[in-house]
Amino acid sequence: MVAAMTNRPPASLPESRSSAREIDAFLKEAHRVAAPAAGAARLVFALDATMSRQPTWDMASRVQAAMFHAAAAVGGLSVQLVYFRGFRECRASRWVADPRRLAELMGKIRCEAGETQIARVLGHVLEEGGREPIRALVYVGDAMEEGLDGLCAKAGQLGLLGVKAFMFHEGGQDGVAAAYGEIARLTGGAAFAFDSRAPAELEALLRAVAAYAAGGRAELDRLAARDAGARRLAASLPRLGGPGGRP
Repeated sequence: MVAAMTNRPPASLPESRSSAREIDAFLKEAHRVAAPAAGAARLVFALDATMSRQPTWDMASRVQAAMFHAAAAVGGLSVQLVYFRGFRECRASRWVADPRRLAELMGKIRCEAGETQIARVLGHVLEEGGREPIRALVYVGDAMEEGLDGLCAKAGQLGLLGVKAFMFHEGGQDGVAAAYGEIARLTGGAAFAFDSRAPAELEALLRAVAAYAAGGRAELDRLAARDAGARRLAASLPRLGGPGGRP
């Protein structure tokens, strides 16, 4: 499990952020009320919650329900939220199956200044995936302040476990986009640029990833017949090899 290590932020930062105790209490309640259905596809939804990310965090909390809705017709979706912020704080929720609970949790969290911790996210997914299969990792961020070689080593291990990473990159930094693309490639996933001013774009892609995680390539292709986000995802993936080895 991802460890949580925190320190007190500078006094200039807002004091309205949620406390670790409040978040832990909510996570326990979310687990009790919204336990995942047996057989539901498992997907990790990971986000950069450092200070620059607040507008996109708020937008992602509004559109994440699309993942659950897209997967509902093909067995459902079990989602774990992972985020990092501040000074080496990296936390993971329990697995939940209710978009309202996930949105409520995300609404309680405020971004704090800090550096990226993508390696810890990937390491956590490796640990979780070693216990029980995970179909996909969705990561949303705009930066990378870590060594690419180490991240790629973990990405390669995720690929061996059958976990496909879908890396969503906000902003125009070519180096970051290339790094996200390499992580995705090593897992058999895909990377996409998006604009936080166009939430429908991210919503469509999240919907497509969830359909793919829950139902494989066949379900993605069915959705692509009527959905532009699914067509974009389908065009970015190899023709063979769905989640867990399913075509």
